[in-house]
Amino acid sequence: MKFFRKSIAVLAAAALFAGSAAALADDDIEITNVSYDPTRELYKAYNQLFIKHWQDTRKQNVTVVQSHGGSGKQALEVANGLEADVVTLALEGDVDAVKNAGLIKEGYVKNFPLDSSPYTSTIVFLVRAGNPKNILDWNDLVRDDVGVVTPNPKTSGGARWNYLAAWYFFEKQGQSEDQIIASIKKLFQNVVVLDSGARGSTTSFVENGQGDVLVAWENEAFLSLKEYPGKYEIVVPSVSILCQPTVAVVDEVVDERDTREVATEYLRYLYSDEAQRVAARWYYRPSSQKILDEFRNSTGSKTVKNVPEDGKWIVTEVELTDIQHFGGWTKALERHFANGALFDSLYEKK
Repeated sequence: MKFFRKSIAVLAAAALFAGSAAALADDDIEITNVSYDPTRELYKAYNQLFIKHWQDTRKQNVTVVQSHGGSGKQALEVANGLEADVVTLALEGDVDAVKNAGLIKEGYVKNFPLDSSPYTSTIVFLVRAGNPKNILDWNDLVRDDVGVVTPNPKTSGGARWNYLAAWYFFEKQGQSEDQIIASIKKLFQNVVVLDSGARGSTTSFVENGQGDVLVAWENEAFLSLKEYPGKYEIVVPSVSILCQPTVAVVDEVVDERDTREVATEYLRYLYSDEAQRVAARWYYRPSSQKILDEFRNSTGSKTVKNVPEDGKWIVTEVELTDIQHFGGWTKALERHFANGALFDSLYEKK
């Protein structure tokens, strides 16, 4: 069965001893990680690694329950009562929504290295083999003959990164703000389906055959190449954005459930060499420069047709802006994605 069809919304990982399942005892512990759409495979692998690490160091069984969906929607669910010991969301702004609900303490971004972003990604294009529409950069996404697939910025963190990367491109082209808004509006007029999350958009493009180009997380694009060899290509645009997924312990929940120690270690261990290699194997860019270099390919290609057999999949460098270019997430959300902000005005008038 194709990985896009797998239901991994809830993953219960039982502790293993000597290769066999051990029965849960009274002192066993369970935590819930609420994450975003494209991390399903990553956390399925990481949870197994963490369970063994916790057993080896604490001599205790742990179960990890996993939840996935559009990042903005997931943040809202947690803020409204979905119990999570940790959140591993697509962007700091979504974690802020949980903080603003009183569940996470101020200053959480300093609790873990690199502003609590243990891995990064960027935004690329996925096109059909041979690139029949000759889609090479963001300006091609506003052509009349191009159908675009991207998720909804109101519910998807990945979609917000997509939008901001496109904004940066048109800004770099010397467009005025009014011209940028017109370009973004035309891009979204070309969107043929606006799914609630990034994984839904991938399914719409690769399985349902909708659109000419998928604006995608880098890891989603590589998973598609791996799952459907010879059917798709990755196109790296001239500029993109440094996507920094953010992690945090949900203070109110862990204090109530007495799970702070395991929840904190769950996120801390993401920075270990072992976990960084797991992230890289699922096509996230490690925050460790050492591990990043292990997976770097020096070809510099702007088009990727196959997953490299040697595992060195980071095949090109691209000029990346970051969220600070937009004043940080608080300002970006207020200006672009809040109710009544720019995205609502340009999309409602499409």
